Formats: sequence, C-alpha cells, structure tokens
Amino acid sequence: MNHSPRIRTVLGCTVLVAALGAGTAACGNSSHPLSAKPYDAASQISFNGPVGSSKKADPDKPLEVTAQGDESRITDVTAQDAMGRYVAGELSADGTRWHTTAPLTADTRYTVRVSTEDEDGEPGRKVLGFDTGRPGKEKALKVTFGPQKGTYGVGQPITAELNKPVRDEKSRALVERSLKVDSKPAVDGSWYWVDSTELHYRPKGYWPTQAKITATSRLEGVKIRDGLWGGGSKPLTISTGDRIVAVTDASSHSMTVYRNGKEINSIPVTTGKAGYETRNGVKVVLGKEYYVRMRGETIGISEGSSDSYDLPVYYATRVTWSGEYVHAAPWSVGAQGSANVSHGCTGMSTNNAAWFYDTVRQGDIVKVVNSYGSEMDPFGNGFGDWNVSWKKWKAGSALTKKADKPDPALQARLSPAV
Repeated sequence: MNHSPRIRTVLGCTVLVAALGAGTAACGNSSHPLSAKPYDAASQISFNGPVGSSKKADPDKPLEVTAQGDESRITDVTAQDAMGRYVAGELSADGTRWHTTAPLTADTRYTVRVSTEDEDGEPGRKVLGFDTGRPGKEKALKVTFGPQKGTYGVGQPITAELNKPVRDEKSRALVERSLKVDSKPAVDGSWYWVDSTELHYRPKGYWPTQAKITATSRLEGVKIRDGLWGGGSKPLTISTGDRIVAVTDASSHSMTVYRNGKEINSIPVTTGKAGYETRNGVKVVLGKEYYVRMRGETIGISEGSSDSYDLPVYYATRVTWSGEYVHAAPWSVGAQGSANVSHGCTGMSTNNAAWFYDTVRQGDIVKVVNSYGSEMDPFGNGFGDWNVSWKKWKAGSALTKKADKPDPALQARLSPAV
C-alpha cells in the first residue's frame, strides 16, 4: 500500500491554508484522516507477553508488538518505565512489527503506547501497561560499599564489593557506569577493577578536607548479562577530616607529621632491620588497637629462632593486613632516631605512640621513604591505591577499555528522567 500520494496532498493543503489565512478552511474538513480522533487499535495489534494483564512479563525477553491482518500497520510505539525512561526499539519498514532493542528493567512498571493506521489512513491508538518480574536471588548482583559510614582521613578509598564475579569488559562497563560517587567539593575520580568482585574508587589526588562523599548504585533491575541482574544496594555517605600525612624516613630514623600541610610533630623512630625492611610507599591507616600481642610466628619466624619474639604492644596503629604497625616500642628507645632494629614495624616511645594513636584516624596517610624494603603492594595488603599512577589507575577502569562502546539507549535508562 503506497501512502506517498496522500502525504503530498496533506502537505499541499497545509501550505494553501497558511497562504489563505487562519480563518480560511481551504480543502480542510473534519473528515480528513489526520483530524480524526484515533480509534481503539486493540484489534489491530498483538503482544508477545502479558501486556494489559495482571501477570508479570519476563524481563529476559524483548517486548514485541505485531500488526494483525493485512489492512493495518504500526506507525509508532513507545515503551516508558515508571521513572519516565524510554526503552529503545525498532519498527520494521512495512510497519508489521516493533520490538525492543535494549533490555527491559526488572521489577518495574511499563506503559506502552501504540499508534496504528488502517488502509484508509485512519489513525488508531492503544495504551496499555505491564509489569516485569523480579529476578530470583540467584540472579541478583548486589553491591556493598565500604567503608562504613563515618569520618575518615583523606586517603580512604571507596570500595564496592560484588556478591558475584563480573569478568567480561562489556558487563564491567555497565556495572561501573551504574556506580556513582559524588563529593562536595567535587573532584575528578575513577573506579579501578581490583578483580572480578572488587572495585576501588579514588580521586587523582587525596580527597579534599572536610568533604562529603556519597556512593550510590543505579543497578537495581538492570540486566547485566544473561542470568544476571542488578540487585538493590544501600548507598554510603562518609566525610573527611583534616589532611594528616605522616612521612617516615627510614634513613634518618624520623617521622614527620603534617596537618593540612603544616608540620605538627617530628618523632624519632626505628624501622625494619636487614632482612625485615619496612615497605616503602604510601599506606593508609586501617585501624587502631590499644593492645596487640605480637609474635614472630605470625610473620614466619619459627619459635626458638634468635629473631623470635612474643611481646605485648600498645598504641598500635595498623597500616597493612600482614601486620605492619606504627606502635609503642619502649624496648628499642635507645635505637630510635639512630638505627633500624624492628621486624618491619615503625617503633617509637610510648608517649609518642600514644600521641600518634590519638592524632590519626582510619584513612590517614603514612608514607615510608628511603627504606631498603620492597614497595607497598597496591592491593591485597591494605590500601596501597595511592602508589598507582593516575594514568594506570584510569586504565583500570572498564570505561576506558576499547571494548566499551556506550549504548545511548542504555545510558538513557541509567540516567534520571528529565
């Protein structure tokens, strides 16, 4: 059926009406197809799912609308969710079939508006709604943000733990694009995929002081891949305090502590001796323990060895999961400021350790320089995130991979409706 002659006639009338003036009804009448009220098109279309019923549609299946009979065709279809976001779709050239080209969102309400046309060009319309089902728990990807709510130092990364592995780059890009971190004041930051179940977020430099940082997920109901859907996640808000940076120089046996760029203390210390050298690099305070029992067996020193030890330790500030602390070491006061005699920790007098313990908080920075030890691991033994250059950090984002080709339709679904 060729509609081009009718379209040309309508355009001709429109031009003529404009030329004669608004009060002239040249070649226009209320019986013209374009001025007619759309009829109910229910009998002209069919759906592949439970549209218009109380049953819930399978979000794993695309929505499809089909024209019924040889004398009608579909002219337009829109599918919109409860938040006002449209689902991308495609209409066949002959108007007989429309189908979604982007995944539906699980557990949400959709409104479908279908426009049709009969053989005489009369317009039809039908508006129906349907709900999509909720995926089972075994299909839900949950995100847990860390750390817990509170106030932290400016070196504290934001973490996102996934309950299921995400390995392919396309799925990683979708997940990452849905995890938002906002800070006030604003900073340029990025996610880094540590492995298939863990992401870290940090800015190019340390966080601003007195900042408010919020992490949220917009993954709920979003199809990530076949058999995996985004689940609900609890948002996280933390704040930062002053910028506390402690720099330990292993060669000069001293620690200098800065608050917001100003030196506030210089402390004589001892670090790791030969064979137990303290790690170089930037570390983040993981926590504080007033009392810790430290034993050589925990770092591989056998009982009975000349290096073996079993000591009560106070005012212990942890900087690695493997057991590196800044702590009180009253037994080595004679070496503090002049020699390195520890098994890897940074030791100081009890008074200095108590001051340090009371001054720092989780997320503050402890940086070791001029040690013969290895470099701090970026991941797996605490937060060594700041030892990764910004260029390499950004390369750890799935959004910078060549395989990531943003889908405009998907981006529209992940963005709030305007």
